Amino acid sequence: MTTYLCDTNIWLRAVQSEAAQHAFAINALTALLTRGDEIVLTAQNLIEFWSVASRPIEANGLGWPAATVRHEIDQLLTQFQLLEETPAIFVYWHQLVTKHHIVGRRVHDARLAAVMLAHEVTHLLTFNGNDFRAFDEIVVVAPADVLESQK
Repeated sequence: MTTYLCDTNIWLRAVQSEAAQHAFAINALTALLTRGDEIVLTAQNLIEFWSVASRPIEANGLGWPAATVRHEIDQLLTQFQLLEETPAIFVYWHQLVTKHHIVGRRVHDARLAAVMLAHEVTHLLTFNGNDFRAFDEIVVVAPADVLESQK
């Protein structure tokens, strides 16, 4: 069994039935669970999810009311383990941003990688693989890769 952290974009596409990548997200999540892999969440996933889902559509968000966002997050929390926030996350994050010279918005990607390292999670499922390629400490997997491995 492999443990996967999903990038927030996976969760966002999974709840947007009209999104072009919706089926890829749902099918990849289903495939992972069917083959016995574990999927985990971080607080950062849920914070980012809330931010995008509640942001107005004209600002590249989903435009959902807070009650809808809360319901979706509650659903995720009943289905998947939430990894604990620990002091080790900052230590790993600091090592990653220093080692890989990470600046700007990418520091948030480094934090996801740090959570993975702190909890010994090896695999990240994401649509934005290039955002994580610098982190050779983790295995970056695209939904298409999961679906291809099912064939």
